[in-house]
Amino acid sequence: MIISRTPLRISFVGGGSDLKSYYKYKSGAVVSTAIDKYIYITVNKKFDNKIRASYSETENVDTVDQIKHNLIRECMKKVGIKGGIEVTSMADIPSEGTGLGSSSAYTVGLLNALYAYLGKHTSAAQLAKEASEIEIDILKNPIGKQDHYIAAYGGLQYIQFNPDESVYVDPIICLSETKKEFERRLLLLYTGLTRSANSILSVQSKNMKSKYETMVKMVALTKEMQTDLRKNKLNSIGRLLHKNWTLKKTMADGVSNKTIDDWYERARKNGVLGGKILGAGGGGFLLLYGKSENHAKIISAFPELRPLPFRFEPQGSKIIFVD
Repeated sequence: MIISRTPLRISFVGGGSDLKSYYKYKSGAVVSTAIDKYIYITVNKKFDNKIRASYSETENVDTVDQIKHNLIRECMKKVGIKGGIEVTSMADIPSEGTGLGSSSAYTVGLLNALYAYLGKHTSAAQLAKEASEIEIDILKNPIGKQDHYIAAYGGLQYIQFNPDESVYVDPIICLSETKKEFERRLLLLYTGLTRSANSILSVQSKNMKSKYETMVKMVALTKEMQTDLRKNKLNSIGRLLHKNWTLKKTMADGVSNKTIDDWYERARKNGVLGGKILGAGGGGFLLLYGKSENHAKIISAFPELRPLPFRFEPQGSKIIFVD
């Protein structure tokens, strides 16, 4: 039996520039961190040559091509496993549409577990590259690459997406106390709203030509955040998050709505310096940034939302059990 553990993530600024509709013309970039909420994948040898896949449904099939779950089917094809295994999964945050990159984390973790099952060590670069190929090139999902890379690498990263399809992953190096204080100033609130990221991202890609200069401004914010964190400066982070969110809302209908806008304005009145809806927008988790001494006041202002404590996760997808 093999068990992999793969972190979910929070993306701060630059989201959307990891779409090919942008980075094929000019390098995109994001600042993102893995967090201590995970997806666990188990792969176990089956006594016969059939395949059992268990997720929200359970499939028992004879061949890989018969698997309905797109990610399991394509991951098995990618690594060359034809049968005789059982695949199961668990998640700390099981809901879809939360904006924490769960689909990409699942794909990265599944590839990692399948390769380990074959006795092969796989680098973070390979896991991220192959996972993005499966979701974007093979399954034609209208998503970007950032989630695959942060899930595979972990840590607090500046990730750059280049026109030649190369991806640079650069850890943001700062004092440990800076990172801890950054972490302390962040709040995650679950809105209870779910949405289809694919539909919003499809519209965003179609709008990219007319919104190109807006995205250029969002990418510029990633350099500012990277530089300030490296200089151990946190005073600008709220402003950068606020500016990024203001720009992001103009990229496509559905990124925000009246309910989300009202929440954000309420948060600003209670000491929040900046924030955003995570992922494509429209629902999921609301990320807020403000001094930690104001957090109790902020949380009390949102009795209808559920806070989620979290910490940064320094490691990416890893194999945590082999038997």
